[in-house]
Amino acid sequence: MNFPLILFVLLVITGCIYLLDFLFWKNKRAEGESEPWWIEYPKSFFPIILIVFSLRSFVIEPFKIPSGSMIPTLLVGDFILVNKYTYGIRLPVINKKVIDMNEPKRGDVLVFRYPEDPSIDYIKRVVGVPGDVITYHNKQLIINGEVIKMDYDGDYKYVESGHGYIYSDRYSEYLNKEEGHSILINQDVKGLQYSNVRDFPFRDNCKYHRTGFTCEVPPGNYFALGDNRDSSSDSRYWGFVPEENIVGKAFMIWWNFGSFDRIGLSIK
Repeated sequence: MNFPLILFVLLVITGCIYLLDFLFWKNKRAEGESEPWWIEYPKSFFPIILIVFSLRSFVIEPFKIPSGSMIPTLLVGDFILVNKYTYGIRLPVINKKVIDMNEPKRGDVLVFRYPEDPSIDYIKRVVGVPGDVITYHNKQLIINGEVIKMDYDGDYKYVESGHGYIYSDRYSEYLNKEEGHSILINQDVKGLQYSNVRDFPFRDNCKYHRTGFTCEVPPGNYFALGDNRDSSSDSRYWGFVPEENIVGKAFMIWWNFGSFDRIGLSIK
């Protein structure tokens, strides 16, 4: 379901009725005559729809986390808020950028339209910006020839639907050298499932081998990985994130029905 498009259509319909009544229909009604329901209801809903549409399109949009690909940063069932303007102002529905602002940087948790099906929203962490050379070798991330620091933080277990408990190692990874974020590494799973690698735009920028891969990020694109490294469908498999697919930057968890202590946590 394309909710932004539905909201836009409702905004146009109620707005047109509001305007036509203001310009024409109101003057034709007899003094004291009540508005017909098909005018009263759209006029009542128009300001509400306008506010919701404006907030979702230009300021903040809510999302729900449907999978475990970003564990332990984000859990299944987390409701998050996404900053829609930090990377620039985009026209709603068509997602066309009209005002440039900041560019995504390594470490940002990015919401974007899935390149293989733009009707689906994905969330991953940016590990490569245009021009970066990304190497993943034996589950070690290397950017532009520099090994990214990882500190072991102990064991971590979580429940995955259909699999029961999954046991992994938890690390702090330092993409920007100043502030770390948590990732999971499952030593029982290969770092790259080569059979899942698809043919994607700029596929020639990547070289795959038995223990990993090396990719050069093309202009106007980003390389994104899930924090749950061995349980994530990400740029390793379906390729780069085009700039035009970016929705915004995730910054806060605003609700979780199963864990109230997660409410209000910032996303790092």
